[in-house]
This record gives sequence, structure tokens and C-alpha cells, in this order.
Amino acid sequence: MLAVYAQSMNPDDPLSGLAVGERPEPVPAEGWATVSVRAASLNHHDVWSLKGVGLDEGRLPMILGADAAGVDAEGNEVIVHSVIPSDDWLGDETLDPGRSLLSEKHQGTLAERVVVPRRNLVPKPPELSWAEAACLPTAWLTAYRMLFSRGNVRPGQTVLVQGAGGGVATALIVLGTRAGARVWVTSRSESGRELALSLGADAAFESGARLPERVDWVMETVGRATWSHSMKSLKPGGSVVISGATSGDATPAQLSRVFFLQLSVIGSTMGTRSELEQLIRFCVERDIRPVIDRELPLSQAREGFSAMASGDIHGKIVFTI
Repeated sequence: MLAVYAQSMNPDDPLSGLAVGERPEPVPAEGWATVSVRAASLNHHDVWSLKGVGLDEGRLPMILGADAAGVDAEGNEVIVHSVIPSDDWLGDETLDPGRSLLSEKHQGTLAERVVVPRRNLVPKPPELSWAEAACLPTAWLTAYRMLFSRGNVRPGQTVLVQGAGGGVATALIVLGTRAGARVWVTSRSESGRELALSLGADAAFESGARLPERVDWVMETVGRATWSHSMKSLKPGGSVVISGATSGDATPAQLSRVFFLQLSVIGSTMGTRSELEQLIRFCVERDIRPVIDRELPLSQAREGFSAMASGDIHGKIVFTI
């Protein structure tokens, strides 16, 4: 079958290890199911895997990808939840020390077929296209958990989203505004700020700009480049929810500001199967559709990876089969 996979790792030139070609058909273990993939979306996680982050070299070659929508062996249209917990784990999957994402220990979704635990299959509603459904399990689920599970964003509160353009950022803007929050966004580029406003953001500012007032919440995925601005932007008692650090770890931590203003720093990772079901229902009921930068056939995956690696994206990149 055709697949996109990591054949080697290189932290300085990650795309040098990317391959598009034939891989063996997957064989499902007991309790697992085969899904014929109709669409799969790309995440920063896939580029990091090519850099050697989160993927053991001993597991190469590894089919990349965590997100997919497709059809199972019984003909059901499904969305794949990409968090794989331990067999005996009960409760929130994201808290399982032994959890993994598809493409870390198990072959990923950027292929014609993928095998996953049956419990990781969620019904796909007819209202969502294959491409739209494939955007939800990682970036959009991460944003949903940041806002509503780990965060407690309420209508009328002000939320600052650091960065615009990527899948998580666009999801934060859309979900936050549709939930009644006032959403502000920062971006280095004018095109990113224009995109944020077109998605419903109430205001967009240059990165690091002084804001008209302090905010209730900051949604942080950038790390070092924006951390100081995030901390300075919070009102007393405010909270920052962080789910990534694409620019590196943040120093200094500004602990004096944290305790003096009684700020909260909240970590958030991915989301549960139950939260994915809630997100899907929220999108259908509020007529929300994920922002898609481009759709490409799986055979042209290198183009999508190049755009992701360069940061030249406005929304999700989706590969169709």
C-alpha cells in the first residue's frame, strides 16, 4: 500500500528522512480494527518525528501521521482517536504514563490503511467531509481541551491566542469565538493577522505588542518566543494554558510575577476519546468547520511537509486518498 514514512531522522534536515512509497499491509491484532483511510491531516508532530523527537530510531521505518477519517471493515464511517493508552488503563488516556500517539509505537495514518484499537474509533457524522473530519483528532482536539477542559473559558472573557496560522491556533480562534469569548490574536505576519480576523477574532496584534488591557486567559503553544509577553498580558488571577513550545523552552519562568499576581500555569496535552466526541458534536451543532490550508493527494505529501516545516500554512494540511 502507498504510505508516507520516516526512513531516517535528521534534526537539521528533517525532510531528508521522508519517504513516499509502498509499505506492507497492516495486520490488526486482537481488539484492533483496519480502517481504509479517506483523508489524513498533517501535524507538527510529524515533522518533529523526522527530527528524532518522540520516535525511537529502532522503530524505523515508521509510517507517519496521527489523524485520519475513513471506513472500517464493517463499512462504518469513522474518525480515528490517535491517543493509544495502555491495555489496562482506565480513565483519562492523556494521563497514562504509557500512552503513545499513532506513529510513535504503532504505524501511523498517512497510508491507504491503518490499524487501531476498536475503542479508538468514533462515528463520523455526515455533516463533516472526510477532509474536515480528519482535522479534528489532534490540533482541534488539543484546542478544545485547552479552552474547555484544562481551561475554563466562559462567554465574555478575553482570550489571547499566541500565534496564528497553524492548526491549533486557528482552532482556538474558531472554537473560542463560537463559545462567546472575546478572542485576541498575535502574529508576526500581516497575513496571519488578517486570517485571524477573518475567522472571527475580535482583534489581532503584532507579536509582542502592548495590548489595550490584560486578559483572562492566554493560549500558549509557542514557548520561548512569546512566554514573556504571555505572562505580562495576564490580569491578576489570570491563567495561561500551554500545550506546546515550538520555539523552545521558556526562560526565565517569571516566578515572581506568577505568585505576586496569583497567576495559574496549566499544562494541556491532546484530549480524550470522550472529548473528541464532544468536539465533533460541538462542530455539528454550531456549524463549525475546520480551516483547511490545502488538500493534496497522498503521493504529493512532500509538498505538505515542506509547507509545515517552513511555517507557510494557514490552517490544516490534509492528504486525501
